[in-house]
Amino acid sequence: MTTLVFVHGWSVTNTATYGQMPQQLQQRAAAAGIGITLADIWLSEYVSFDDSVTMGDLVRAFDRALRDLPLPDASFACVTHSTGGPVVREWLRAQRDKPDNCSTIRLTHLVMLAPANFGSALAQLGKSALGRLKAWFSGVEPGQRILDWLELGSSESLALNLDRIHGPDPAADGQYLFVLIGDRPDRSLYDHLNSYTGEDGSDGVVRIAAANLNACHAVLALQRGDAEGTVDALSLNQRQGPRCAFKLIAGAAHSGAAHGILESAAPATVEEILRCLQVRSAGDYRALCDAFDGENSQRDANKVELEPAGPFAPRVHIHDPCSLVIVRLTDEAGEPLIGAGLLFTAGAQASPNLMPEGFMPDRQANSINRSTISLFLNHALLAGDDRVADPRNSRQTLRPAIASHRPYGVSVQPVDLSGLVHHALAKSAAGDDLLDMLGPHRSTVLDVVLPRKIHEGVFRLTQKLTPEDFSRPMAGPLIG
Repeated sequence: MTTLVFVHGWSVTNTATYGQMPQQLQQRAAAAGIGITLADIWLSEYVSFDDSVTMGDLVRAFDRALRDLPLPDASFACVTHSTGGPVVREWLRAQRDKPDNCSTIRLTHLVMLAPANFGSALAQLGKSALGRLKAWFSGVEPGQRILDWLELGSSESLALNLDRIHGPDPAADGQYLFVLIGDRPDRSLYDHLNSYTGEDGSDGVVRIAAANLNACHAVLALQRGDAEGTVDALSLNQRQGPRCAFKLIAGAAHSGAAHGILESAAPATVEEILRCLQVRSAGDYRALCDAFDGENSQRDANKVELEPAGPFAPRVHIHDPCSLVIVRLTDEAGEPLIGAGLLFTAGAQASPNLMPEGFMPDRQANSINRSTISLFLNHALLAGDDRVADPRNSRQTLRPAIASHRPYGVSVQPVDLSGLVHHALAKSAAGDDLLDMLGPHRSTVLDVVLPRKIHEGVFRLTQKLTPEDFSRPMAGPLIG
């Protein structure tokens, strides 16, 4: 017997959001050899639409609710949707870091449907006047504090994800995490005032790369002695996080009764959840990861969507794999580099003019941490892509083959290039290719760290005992 807990997403006010998924999963589990009865299924009802509620509050309340469950073996499995994924992951971290405050109940399987693990571009809009007005008409608040967490590049989401990247592999300890996400928006739910709801590379709410936990932390920092005149050369170092089972569900969208990955309870989604719940060992988990990777590759090879447009020719969508890069611009003292310019370059000439056309569909600065910028990049255009044929006639070409413009680099221009304390122009080292830190459908946290240029004039000692005015100090040479 497996106790299964369902955890919904942000702004949900009715358990109708689960649709027929719990019943469908229970009915089809028996055929897969998994004993799940209706008595073993629990649906969450948590409040995310109150502006005073924080992610930490949800974690504490979730832990308290779990203590009341009749768990014969003190363990459970969990299926989450959207924000529910980060809620449960934050609970897992609190359970590890604050054992005195959390229960010892063990989570064995966490199946996340369309989780906003790295946030959502829509969160910033949810906090806007339009979002507040919509919430007011619905009789609830926007859920400001949860939306702060969900903003792309929030310090809270980055802390959770960097903890995973640099932490141990949970699969080695018998805890298995899975990410399932739809591969396209539901075009019928497109909001003409908000282009994000129809964004290719997303499910209409969460970008595919922002859901995937196969993520990387990269750092561009000065290696002492690498300065080239007035330009600092920044070397790339990176770390890949533990492997996570990740699957694209063809045709599924974030929400909606017709195509929503949860509410529609489509057979494909139910079957994938059951595959996840049948994992019993690290070997099983690796095998499923491999199988998912192969199936995702097949999907990426069939990436053309023809959207009906009434009497007109269908709209063509080429679902290229994309990457999300969350850039934090700071100096070695941790000071944010407000206003600094970041420019991508390509080719041996390191020229911004050689970047592929359309390589960056979107960028968004975090509203609280303005020096944190999320860049949405078309990985296929950066890596180079084969000719895309028209599925209606394979001899017709929708897009010709695209060559890669590697190696890719960045140049950084801070606003303070002079003074007693300042920063200098910087660029990535010539031997580094930033495409190496990216992956299709994956996120990368990129820290760009500039050295502080401190001049001798900041602090001097003198033996002159007569009064001396140093209100206008000479900068002098740089100190080591």
